[in-house]
Amino acid sequence: MDIAAALPTAIVTLREGVEASLVVGIVLACLNKAEKPQLNQSVFGGVVAGLAGSVLIGSFLGLGLEQLQYAMPNAQGLLKPILGILFGSVAIIMLSWMLLWMTRQARSLKSEINQTVSSALTSEAAGLSIFSLVCIAVLREGFETVLFLFTQPQTLASSLLGVGMGLLGATVIGFGLFRWGIRINLGLFFQVMGVLLLLIIAGLVVSLCRNIDIAFAALSQLSSLPLDLCFGFGQSCVLGPLIWDASQSLPDKKLPGVILKVLLGYRDRIYLVQLLAYALFWLVIGGRYFRTLNQPTPPKEKTTSVSSTV
Repeated sequence: MDIAAALPTAIVTLREGVEASLVVGIVLACLNKAEKPQLNQSVFGGVVAGLAGSVLIGSFLGLGLEQLQYAMPNAQGLLKPILGILFGSVAIIMLSWMLLWMTRQARSLKSEINQTVSSALTSEAAGLSIFSLVCIAVLREGFETVLFLFTQPQTLASSLLGVGMGLLGATVIGFGLFRWGIRINLGLFFQVMGVLLLLIIAGLVVSLCRNIDIAFAALSQLSSLPLDLCFGFGQSCVLGPLIWDASQSLPDKKLPGVILKVLLGYRDRIYLVQLLAYALFWLVIGGRYFRTLNQPTPPKEKTTSVSSTV
């Protein structure tokens, strides 16, 4: 079993799992303070439903892709990179957006959930409201993980290993915070995980560029298309000239290159457009992320919602 290939999935699952566990833990703390332990079953039901929904989404996408490949056996050379472009683009957008959104909302997450739970407790359908809140939170994080899985060229065993490692870590952190009273510097944790996630997403950007190049090359080879879409850069179709080649000294399919690939977005062959896209991602998304970290903490507002401790 390739543990190195499972590391990106484990990191993404760990971060998404910790975010979901924070929501679950805060909701449980609110219910405990409000002396509504009978609603705990709605919380656990929401967790189960969110996980089940994520599995169903992953299964549906997997079966759909399998049927598509079976129905179009002669188009594999074009179908695979197009699917890579589709899933890669969606994963990059969603993971980047959620990273920036969670970083901005982290300071007020506790109070917002507190207020939402307080409002839910005053309604007649309190159990359904709590269930929906938790289910949506878990399903959102699970959906992002599922999308990321479809961008990774790894075996089912490696995917399951990565998801299992991430969920185990998130569960331990969740219990440590809310059950065992262990104090963890969540700010530092999310900052470190945020940088690691940025590195992983940047690697997806490099892979996306490569899939675009492969798709253009496949289109150029179609007999029904009279135009040559390649620009004539040798092994690259639309990525420009090769500017980095360490395939002999530090290949990305062998240790330690494979570790650098899965964690830092390293590639043993880099073309000009890939380098520009990588730098642009760090300039736009990375710069926005670090500026968000440096924003001052807004003053706390008085609230009448149920108090909770983390």
